[in-house]
Amino acid sequence: MDEFYDAPGVAGPSLVRPYSLTSGRTKPKVELAIEALIQTLPDPDNRAFELGDVDSAIVALCSQSPSVAEIAARVGVPIGVARVLVGDLVEAGHVRIMATLQDDSSDKERRDLIERVLGGLRKI
Repeated sequence: MDEFYDAPGVAGPSLVRPYSLTSGRTKPKVELAIEALIQTLPDPDNRAFELGDVDSAIVALCSQSPSVAEIAARVGVPIGVARVLVGDLVEAGHVRIMATLQDDSSDKERRDLIERVLGGLRKI
């Protein structure tokens, strides 16, 4: 069973099964690559009260612009669960997906993205 250890605002191990966090959903509402960098949006309406513990932890992590893969590792959920949860937070306006690679991206842009993601994963 997965446990949440490194997530801010989540105290100790959780006994919640990961896919119960997504109501069994396995596909995110938005297109979301695992290398996509996610960033917290300003919250002018102070809507943090809407969020549960895991969602709050994800939003807090996104102040550092981690990748979806990093979020999954730091919160301690499978990548599929992280993709669904982040997709929900994007739809709700709490976080945004930063620009990722396009089909016409240069080799340098691809290399830079890979280095940023690997650097973030090493920090974990």
